[in-house]
Amino acid sequence: MPPTLASAFARRWWMAVTAIIENLLFSAVLLGWGSLLIMLKSEGFYSYLCNEEEGNSSSYNLSQPLATQTPNEYAEYYESEGAVVGLGDGVEMRPLVPMDGPMRMNGWLICKEQDEMLNLAFTVGSFLLSAITLPLGIVMDKYGPRKLRLLGSTCFGLSCLLIAYGAYKPNELSVLIFIALTFNGFGGMCMTFTSLTLPNMFGDLRSTFIALMIGSYASSAVTFPGVKVIYDLGIPFITILVVWAACAGLVFFNCFFNWPLEPFPGPDDMDYTVKIKFSWLGFDHKITGKQFYSQVTTVGRRLSLGNSLKQKELATKDGHKLCLSTMDLEMDCKPQQESQSFFKTITTPIFLLSLVTMSVTQLRLLFYMGAMNSVLEALSDGDLDKVEKMEVVSLYSSIFGVLQLLCLMTTPVIGQIMDWKLKDCDDGEGEKEPCGKGEIKKKRRDKKTQKVTNALRAFVLTNMLLVGFGITCLVPNLPLQIVSFVLHTVVRGFIHSAVGGLYAAVYPSSQFGSLTGMQSLVSAVFALLQQPLFLAMMGPLGGDPFWVNIGLLVLSMLGFLLPLYLICYRRVLYREQQEKEDDAKIYIRINGSDIPEAYV
Repeated sequence: MPPTLASAFARRWWMAVTAIIENLLFSAVLLGWGSLLIMLKSEGFYSYLCNEEEGNSSSYNLSQPLATQTPNEYAEYYESEGAVVGLGDGVEMRPLVPMDGPMRMNGWLICKEQDEMLNLAFTVGSFLLSAITLPLGIVMDKYGPRKLRLLGSTCFGLSCLLIAYGAYKPNELSVLIFIALTFNGFGGMCMTFTSLTLPNMFGDLRSTFIALMIGSYASSAVTFPGVKVIYDLGIPFITILVVWAACAGLVFFNCFFNWPLEPFPGPDDMDYTVKIKFSWLGFDHKITGKQFYSQVTTVGRRLSLGNSLKQKELATKDGHKLCLSTMDLEMDCKPQQESQSFFKTITTPIFLLSLVTMSVTQLRLLFYMGAMNSVLEALSDGDLDKVEKMEVVSLYSSIFGVLQLLCLMTTPVIGQIMDWKLKDCDDGEGEKEPCGKGEIKKKRRDKKTQKVTNALRAFVLTNMLLVGFGITCLVPNLPLQIVSFVLHTVVRGFIHSAVGGLYAAVYPSSQFGSLTGMQSLVSAVFALLQQPLFLAMMGPLGGDPFWVNIGLLVLSMLGFLLPLYLICYRRVLYREQQEKEDDAKIYIRINGSDIPEAYV
């Protein structure tokens, strides 16, 4: 039996901690593509696309790697220490001929055609990692996260088993990598997306916990580099994947026993600490959270003022015969203002500009990840031979993987920016207390205005870091790319946290999943441009990423459109707040009290 919302609230810290760990190990692990690419090459995926005589040929070679004999004339060369580069126990990289011939990794041929095919598989998987979120968001908003999380853990485990099966016979089963990465992307996004509703149980710290969830999602890029370390220790690739699939089963059982069937209500819709059954008022409605305070207060005032409706009017109201005490409860259970439709929400300027910002940022970040190994090889010193270049690429790929943990460490910063001073704000729902004569009432900030201000600061900071990342990519210096790694990692965590916090601040919580899904779908479709950009870099541009980086840097400037609009939107909110305050001053002068309910 799935637990109730009350039981889930009691376990919220356990669920939050395990969700962070599960996101780290099972969500967007494809973001660590550089390390997975090396392991796939070492296991012979699409090695048959390489020609033994010419490394850049696309003709097929279906022979088994260990059956290929080394020419005797090169026997002396192979015995020298400089000819073979060890990438770990059981993994070796050596040239087929001493100078510029085709190369082998762990006995398998490697070539450009293999890189292009595997990069295509990565494009498909990373596309699904984002594109699937729209239907996921719609389903989750309606049915809750439990079923999707169970499905996601199952798909992730299946993807590990498919890769393991493909590694068993790579010459015949390399195509399984496309299916496996599809399941991997889908399952990982299910894990990530469902965890984003969990912060609803943490009230004013909601944005901070959203940032932690997104940080663990972004830091999952460190998982494949970690797997590669285990792989380099001599553990068979298939064994690692089977154990990983078994761990995905533990995620399934954790969700089955701890996650509730119902969606998590937003912090403004429910306070989990209050749950009262109003049997003493003559009805069985269960009221939770802030509704309790507003509804019971309204009933008390109605009773004290002696206002009532005629029994005939009550009988015709929605077909129910209600007593005085329940009348206002039924009326106030409805939202104070009707939520705008989903179509109207997605056509608002804030949402459209967030699509532009996310699309440009996703393309910039995903292109860098997909082409990173080729870019690093192009930036290597010209005096190095192929073997030494591959060794440098392997080293920098490992550094990039380790730095992905920065996402988990830095996203709480953007979460704190999004939650800055929210506890000191007036959300317009608190009870107003009268002030004594001569007492000056302290003015409190408007909560929505403060949320927009926080989002403005978050997007300005994120876009400045993105521009800095684009500039470092233009400098053809290999050690400087470590700075690019850091900026890439921080921006990837910041942008998702900022967008999630913005949607939580401006739009209804019931539309959060659908909006996030729509944004991810559009940005994923736009990010498909990474494949033609990669082909252009490897083809006409001769492996030089300079002009592609110039174009992406110019495109990144579009990200500042959203902060500019948020400045205008904040001015509108200030104006509306000022009008409310002016109306309140007039009301006080007329009635002599600042309690609106005192005048009927």
